[in-house]
Order: sequence, then structure tokens, then C-alpha cells
Amino acid sequence: MNQNYPLPLGKLEEAIGYAFRDREQLILALTHSSHCNETKVKEPKTACNERLEFLGDSVLSFITSRYLYETYPKLPEGRLSPIRAKAVCEKTLCKLAQEISLGDYLFLGHGEEHTNGRKRPSILADAFEALLAAMYLDGGIEPVKEFLLPRITKEIDAIVESGADLDYKTALQQVIQQERGEVLEYAIVGEAGPAHQKTFTVEARLNGNVLGKGSGSSKREAEQCAAKEALKLFGM
Repeated sequence: MNQNYPLPLGKLEEAIGYAFRDREQLILALTHSSHCNETKVKEPKTACNERLEFLGDSVLSFITSRYLYETYPKLPEGRLSPIRAKAVCEKTLCKLAQEISLGDYLFLGHGEEHTNGRKRPSILADAFEALLAAMYLDGGIEPVKEFLLPRITKEIDAIVESGADLDYKTALQQVIQQERGEVLEYAIVGEAGPAHQKTFTVEARLNGNVLGKGSGSSKREAEQCAAKEALKLFGM
């Protein structure tokens, strides 16, 4: 493999707090498919980080899931899954990659290099997952946890505290459906404002009884607000 590193890899190892025993794992994690495709003519055995990215996605999911399971024992599965999904989305992984300047170390093809590939969110997110997999294969799960948890838990805790993961209508439906025969519906009880800037008011009703009321600039937003209000009756 081409040994002309974009930057000294020792600096990246310092940033992640882990020194690789097998540097080839780290190099592979940093090799984008565009670089691989361009060098295959001269170096047919050149590989890219896509397989590591696949493994890294599972490593990331496992560590994140375990943290959620142990730290928030009262949260139902209906909330755990969307919290995890939001915490490990491309935007978050790109942010974490930028914090360690991961883009500066990537091996890219000329096309990606000239179109700002080092800053492209999808490339950075994929490389971050590949890096996690490389660390896991080289040193096991503990080094990955030591590197990842201080970073990802900040994202998780912020999501939980803000309730940004919540789909209140789905959460309310899950509560209601525990009892058979219950009928949950949303009724528009008010509209105000001009056609281009209306405000809707909606009631969430259970068997005709009002559980909550909410307003919003769209019917969907108003329904979500009504469901959020209704959930308070169930201690949520």
C-alpha cells in the first residue's frame, strides 16, 4: 500500500488515545474507495475501508445500546431504539470525526480530493465507523469503549434530556394499546390565522374523553403537542 500518509499517523493515534499494534488496520480504515479504485491498476490487492465500516457499525451499535440499557433502565424499548438511531446518525458521526481531524488523515482519490471529500459528512461518518472496527480488531472492545463513550454519551444524554427522540403520537398509542378496545383519535377543534400561516388546535381523545390539547402550524405538529400533553396523564 502507498506509504505516503496524508499526515503522520502517530498524531491520529494520540488524538484517539490508542497506538495500533498493526498499523495496516489503521491504514485500511483510512482508505476510501476512491483511492482504492485509482491505485488498483498499480496495486491490485489494495483494499478500502467499506468492510471495516460494516463491522464498525455493529461495534458502535453494541456500545451505544449497552450504555443506554444500563444508564436508562426505565426507558422502554420504544424510546431506546430512536435514541440510539439519533445518537449514531451521520451528522453525529461526522461531528465526532471532525473533533479528531479524521478527514486530514484519509487516503482519497484525486476526484474526491478536489471536491472537498475530506470534509464530506458521509465520508467522515463512514471512516469513523471503520476506525472503530480497526481499533476493535487490533485491541478488542475496551479501547473502543474508552475512546467512544466519553464522546457518544454526551450526544445520548442530550437527546434523552431534550426528548428530541420522541414521537409523542407513537408513544401514546403504545400506552393506549395495552388495553383492548380503547379508541384513540385526534380531532381538530380550532383553526386560526390566514391560509398561508394557520394555527391548528387539536384534541387527543380516548373513547371520546379529552386527554390533551395542543396547537401548531400544521395538523401533525398540533397532534404531536396534544399527544405530548396526554402522556403527562400517564406519568410520561
